[in-house]
Amino acid sequence: MKDRDEARARLKGIFNITMTPFAKDGTIDKKGLASNVERVASLGYDGVLIGGTYGEFPTMTVAERADIFHVVMDVLGNRIPAMLCSAGSDPRDVVELTKLAGDLGGVPMVTAPYVSEITDDQIVEFFRDVAPLSKTGIIIYNAPGIGITLSPALINRLADLDGMVGLKQGDLNPTAIDRIANDMRGRVSTFAASDLAFLGPVMAGFDGFSTTNSGALPELILATYRAVEAGDARTARDLHALWYDYRALARAHGQPQVVKAAMNMRGFDGGSVRLPLRDVPDAVLPKLRAVMEKLADDERAKLKLAA
Repeated sequence: MKDRDEARARLKGIFNITMTPFAKDGTIDKKGLASNVERVASLGYDGVLIGGTYGEFPTMTVAERADIFHVVMDVLGNRIPAMLCSAGSDPRDVVELTKLAGDLGGVPMVTAPYVSEITDDQIVEFFRDVAPLSKTGIIIYNAPGIGITLSPALINRLADLDGMVGLKQGDLNPTAIDRIANDMRGRVSTFAASDLAFLGPVMAGFDGFSTTNSGALPELILATYRAVEAGDARTARDLHALWYDYRALARAHGQPQVVKAAMNMRGFDGGSVRLPLRDVPDAVLPKLRAVMEKLADDERAKLKLAA
């Protein structure tokens, strides 16, 4: 993407949160990453999100993160938008990665600095400083799991800053969702941060959502969202219900871990997680395979397992 206007126009729909496949020794499988991106682009996903929380960015160096930005943008070109997570605890890292993300044609995604006792005014000034660094604008990443939970009132202030083009909202409290869906309409593109419970935010008026588990279930989750787009709430509900047993395992054992294990069962490039995370325990894998086999037996899921 060349500028903020293009980013605003194209930031909508279903975005795959692409897994970063690590080898057992912790090295990044760049070929596998490229394959994962190409898969969802070819299926018709509206965009990808690279190096976010479930992409395990906190375990990577700045150089590694920059490297995967290059790999992904080389694969995609300008076919579909890419959110490139440039968040970090050190503002110097955020500055470097935010500049790079915009220069490559992606849209940088930035969290508030996760340091103790930072004030709302300081958060606003941080975003004011970072926004001009990217020609494609900035996506506000409200990520309660790794830092501060931004209130709807603070998000409202941030949306007024020059250069804000999107919001990835991790706090899915219904009251917060209702306020944000209505306050942000026409100002920044709004994305629900989780596919575990995306139907509510999208029906409330969010512009789209990002999906981790589409790494393992890309056809099913895409079909669910397309049903929502078509106004077919009943079909969307029924398709979402299909993978409840999978969601239960993901909640119990961690999403990147379960997604990667399920991807490997499908012959995709899931790889391993990187420490301090641990791969799904061997004792859990038969349960996951049983869930995946059940989905494969239902033609609505459009899912095939590797031999």
